[in-house]
Amino acid sequence: MRFDGGEVDEEALGRMTASLRHRGPDDQGCWRAAGLGLGHRRLSIIDVAGSHQPMSSADSRWTLAFNGEIFNYRELRGALDYPFRTQGDTETILAGLALHGIGYVTRLVGQFALAAYDMQERVLHLVRDRLGVLPLHLSHDTDRLVFASEVKGVLAGMRQRPSVDLESLDAYLAGRSVPAPYTLFEGVHKVLPGHRVEVSLDTGRAEQVRYWRPPEEERGAWSPRGAVAAVDEALTQAVGASLVADVPVGAYLSGGVDSSLIVAKAAQLHGGGRLKTFAAGFGDPRHDELPHARRVSEQFGTDHREVAIAARDFEDLWPLLTWHRDAPMSEPADFAVYRLAQAAREDVTVVLSGEGSDEIFGGYPKYAAARAMAALSVLPAGVRGPVGGVLDRHLPERLSRLRIAVRVWGTRERQDQHRAWFSPFTASERAGLLAGVPTRTHEDGRDEGDPVRQMLLGDLRGWLPDNLLERGDRMSMATSLELRPPFLDHRLVELAFRLPSGLKVRGGETKWVLKQVARRHLPPDIVDRRKVGFRVPLDAWFRSSLRATVRERLTAPGGFVADTLDRALVRDLLDRHDSGSFNEDIRIWTLMSLEVWHDTFFRSGR
Repeated sequence: MRFDGGEVDEEALGRMTASLRHRGPDDQGCWRAAGLGLGHRRLSIIDVAGSHQPMSSADSRWTLAFNGEIFNYRELRGALDYPFRTQGDTETILAGLALHGIGYVTRLVGQFALAAYDMQERVLHLVRDRLGVLPLHLSHDTDRLVFASEVKGVLAGMRQRPSVDLESLDAYLAGRSVPAPYTLFEGVHKVLPGHRVEVSLDTGRAEQVRYWRPPEEERGAWSPRGAVAAVDEALTQAVGASLVADVPVGAYLSGGVDSSLIVAKAAQLHGGGRLKTFAAGFGDPRHDELPHARRVSEQFGTDHREVAIAARDFEDLWPLLTWHRDAPMSEPADFAVYRLAQAAREDVTVVLSGEGSDEIFGGYPKYAAARAMAALSVLPAGVRGPVGGVLDRHLPERLSRLRIAVRVWGTRERQDQHRAWFSPFTASERAGLLAGVPTRTHEDGRDEGDPVRQMLLGDLRGWLPDNLLERGDRMSMATSLELRPPFLDHRLVELAFRLPSGLKVRGGETKWVLKQVARRHLPPDIVDRRKVGFRVPLDAWFRSSLRATVRERLTAPGGFVADTLDRALVRDLLDRHDSGSFNEDIRIWTLMSLEVWHDTFFRSGR
């Protein structure tokens, strides 16, 4: 989009769409008007033979480029008096815009990122779905706007490659991802979940509008039995909606309660034969969930496939997956998600996942500790900080859970405590590593309610979209596979936030209301077993097969980490891990991912 009256460069638009071919290998298209160009790559899922994009409305007022799926598009179409020419959800959005304006996006159920241009008002609307399941990035300056689903698409349309946003390094070291609206690329930003950005072609002015937020808690309105019944019904509705497709749909199955519950419902609602399911293993008996996944598969009669992940995958795939991620690989499980996506793409085009359950129903151990931590944190920060720092540094590997709790307790600023549960480095450690590097104050927002609700809202705003959903989207789209998380159907999310915290964390049990739903459908040992998740044996790999690579990359002169962060502190970190008495795997992972990201985008010529 150009604000100086010039034409959009057709070659640049072509480069941008080409950079996103993996997101849409089935079709492509471009549309240009005075000062504006829209490009699109399509992964055909609904109305496979039709619905080519960009698409214009019947009256030519609106033109749309849309990524995602609208699950209720058939219902919406039936209520619109419009001369439809296709059978898909894209034209359903266009019809709604033509008849009702941009506010129509609030009626959409699904996951989406879209660019809709209003020819009459000469305004471009960039809209991201409520929970941030799908990404949308932009770069905006005085004379132009460049936007795309992924950062690499934005980079392809910029006049010059941006530098590293050094002010975002502190946020990255605090959470292994950069909170929206920022990225590690200077001047490249994320559109916030549940927001739209309105950009005037005439003035270049951009206005951000929030169109969705979680509802208030309904205290005293819910009985335990009523809440369980409501969540069960809403989850069934969400899974049913996520199965809407004109192509094969499968599901990930870890054997944990979340994915197992999704599979239980999808197997019943799924048409067209046995549901295909996919699981990953690492060959480490400490973290092997494959037997549990097999059991669930057998119970629901799914066509099940397993994928093995090895240390070699990390070295071989790290640069490629970093390119797809547009950012440092925030989670070791990114590799497993990619390998799962590769396997799933051989059989299906869409896959369901259990992502989001913990962040809306309170599934992490930290939620059970939220009230106690809030009470203990009344002690002055001047006491908590130094004591917490000493304990954190001396607690051995076998007390890793206590070490995390101590780190959180010792966090000086109360507003930073929520992020500290997943933070690899404390504030003081980050200050030491980043001595002399400028930092940006992170505004985490003000959350209402009790400590559990505050924590849930913080995770919904940051950890979920900036880390987990970004990981899920990029690793699946790297293989041209669409990932759908039914737990993040906004209707289910709204129900979850209307429920009081006492129905989520009850009697010390996390995710209580959802587990009661699960007991209706799953064996007790699947519901009650300890949560594992994707656990990668990095601690052992960083002391063996990956040890030499890591030490060379993080300490040799000329490396980004070695030259930007305090090299002596990095060496001390590696030595502590080598000793075997301490487990520093996630901190080493965080630094290595940063180094590989810098190499990928600033040295490899990508």
